[in-house]
Amino acid sequence: MNLHRIDLNLFAVFDAIYTAGSLTKAADVLCITQPAVSNSLARLRDMLNDPLFVRTGHSMTPTPVAQNIIVPAREALGLLRKSVQQSHIFEPETSTKSFNFASRDLLEVSIMPRLMARLQSLAPNITLTNYEINRSNVVSSMASGNLDFYADASTFTDIHLEKQLIAKDRFVALARKNHPLIHNELTLENFLTLGHINVSNRKSGAGPIDIALDKLGKKRQVVMRGQHFLTVPSAISKTDLIACIPYHLAKHYDLAMYEIPFDLPQVEYFLYWHVSADHDSAHKWMREQITEVAKAYNPD
Repeated sequence: MNLHRIDLNLFAVFDAIYTAGSLTKAADVLCITQPAVSNSLARLRDMLNDPLFVRTGHSMTPTPVAQNIIVPAREALGLLRKSVQQSHIFEPETSTKSFNFASRDLLEVSIMPRLMARLQSLAPNITLTNYEINRSNVVSSMASGNLDFYADASTFTDIHLEKQLIAKDRFVALARKNHPLIHNELTLENFLTLGHINVSNRKSGAGPIDIALDKLGKKRQVVMRGQHFLTVPSAISKTDLIACIPYHLAKHYDLAMYEIPFDLPQVEYFLYWHVSADHDSAHKWMREQITEVAKAYNPD
């Protein structure tokens, strides 16, 4: 038998005929026409090379082949129905699902620990994984099911992705305590005179700080460039360099924190997911948890 020829709909018709005992009653149960039932039975007879039912008076009597396959056929149909039903039901308290994230510092340092704490009581068996991924691979990784969420502070437009603004923040300046050149507040003169650590996942190019300064006709002195905000504190504590990082990261470190001495746009963080997961119950539930945790974040 060629398995590629198997149509599960035929076995649903087979089950209905077996149960009803006639083609007409089976058609009523299935809400289809009697010719459609006859056609399905003919296809199944051809596929299994057996008549399956023989007419006895006004009823259809199953052949030995039909009697042999009715139980496994019903079990298979029942398993399929159960799987379809369960795909629409998500029970977080018993789920063992694992969610994969790709995000940079904010989610991993500030949001993910709070999310994990929330899950400990609501969904203790769910696991989270966060890893770094090249932005060009995000869509394909989501399409393949290897990645559930991508979080970034920049907009990402793709017809295959949905997105949600989950948090806002503001930049502040970090320096070591008792910095010899900063007194009480960070002035624009200090800001431009001191050496800076610039955090970017690009090798070169202007970021939001440099763009804002360029509008003022100013330029800062970048002497070190890194990919992650998490590397900044150790460098700052050992040097006279300063760095601009989001407030919700800066507040975790035992360093001097100052307001930026010029206007900067807020930092916006977006959560991205594949359109195919938009209506998935487990995925929707996790998005709700992330949204709840992220409510604590604002620029103030």
